[in-house]
Amino acid sequence: MNLLASAVGLLVVVFWTVASYATESKPNWEAEWDRTVQAAKKEGSLSLYLFQGEGELGTVVQLFQKKYPEINVVTTLGRGNTIAPRIMAERRAGKYLVDVYISGVTTAYEVFYRAKILDSVRTSLILPEVTDESKWWLGQHQYVDPENRYILLYLGNVGEYVSYNTKAVEAGEIRSYWDFLQPKWKGKILSRDPKISGSQRIGLRMYYHTPELGAEFIRRLYGEMDVTLTQELRQTTDWLASGKFAICFFCSEILKAKGQGLPVDEFHTAKWKESRAISAGNMGSIVLPSQPPHPNAARLFVNWLLSREGQTALQRVANTPNNSEESLRTDIPKDMVRSEVRRVDGVKYILVDKPEYMDMAPIQDLVEKALAQGKRK
Repeated sequence: MNLLASAVGLLVVVFWTVASYATESKPNWEAEWDRTVQAAKKEGSLSLYLFQGEGELGTVVQLFQKKYPEINVVTTLGRGNTIAPRIMAERRAGKYLVDVYISGVTTAYEVFYRAKILDSVRTSLILPEVTDESKWWLGQHQYVDPENRYILLYLGNVGEYVSYNTKAVEAGEIRSYWDFLQPKWKGKILSRDPKISGSQRIGLRMYYHTPELGAEFIRRLYGEMDVTLTQELRQTTDWLASGKFAICFFCSEILKAKGQGLPVDEFHTAKWKESRAISAGNMGSIVLPSQPPHPNAARLFVNWLLSREGQTALQRVANTPNNSEESLRTDIPKDMVRSEVRRVDGVKYILVDKPEYMDMAPIQDLVEKALAQGKRK
C-alpha cells in the first residue's frame, strides 16, 4: 500500500508539474487571450453602439454572439448627430454605458476624441494575426488620431459619391469632376446638406484634399451651379429617379433603386483622371469609450472583429448588390467586392480619414460662402 500510495503521489506531482509548465510555457499573448476570454464570459454582456441602419454590421455581430453565446450582446443604433450628444450627456450624469462604438470617423474624432474620453484601441489588441501590421494595407494599422492609438480604421472603401438619372445623362458623358461645372448642368444638381452627418462629409473631404480638385472645385460647384441642398435621405433618391434633378452628390441607396428598375446609377469615379481616394465610410472605424461597463468583452469583440475570421465575415455579408465594403486587411479574399470599387494594387490612394484631413471647419465654411455667393448672383 505504501508503494502504491507513493506511486500515486508521484504521478499527481508529475501531472501538476507538467500542467504548470504547459501554462507557463504559453506565449504571453495566448495566456492574456485566455484570461480575456474567461473574464469576458464572466462579465456576460457587451454594449455595442452602431451607426444607424448598418444591417450588415448587425449580422456580423450575430456571428460573434453565436461564437460566444455566454456573452449577451446589446446593440444601440443611432446617427452621430443624435447618438453622440446622448452619450456625452449620459457620461456627464455618471452613466458609462458604452463598451464599443462603431461608425464613421467624424463623430468619433470631432466629439469623442476631442473630449478625451477614449481608451487606446492599440493596447487592446492581443491576437498576433491582428497585431501583425504586415497583414494590413500599406503594412500598418491606420488610425485617425495623431497618436495612432484611439480611432482604428478597418475599412478602406473607394468612394462612389455621385449618381445620375440615366435618362438625363448619357453613359460616358462625364469623365472628370470638372465636367459637372458645364453650363448645361446648372440648376440640375442635388446635394445632401454637408452640415449634417453622413457620406457627404466624407465626399467633401475627398474633393478638398484631392490635388486636382481642392477648394476651387467645391467653391465653383456650390457657388456657380445652383446646387439644391436637402437633409432628407429618401428625398434625394426620389428626386433623382423622377428626373427633377439630373445629378446628385451623396445620394443614398442608388444601387437598390437601380435594382428596382428606376433610371438611376452611380458614376464610376475611380476610373476618372483625378487622384483616387478611399475612406472608412459609415461603419469602418472603431473606438473604445473610457470606463466601459464590460472591458474584457470589449477587448474580445475588437480582436475578433479585426481578425481574419471577423473581417472575412464582414466582407461576406456587407458586399451585396446594393453595398460594398473592403477590409484594410490584405490577407483575406476580395473577390466579393465589386471590381469597379475594389482597391487596385500599386495604385496610390488618398486616405481622407487621416488626422491631417479631418478638420471639416474650413470645408463647411467654404461651402457656406460659396452658397451665399451663388444666391447673390
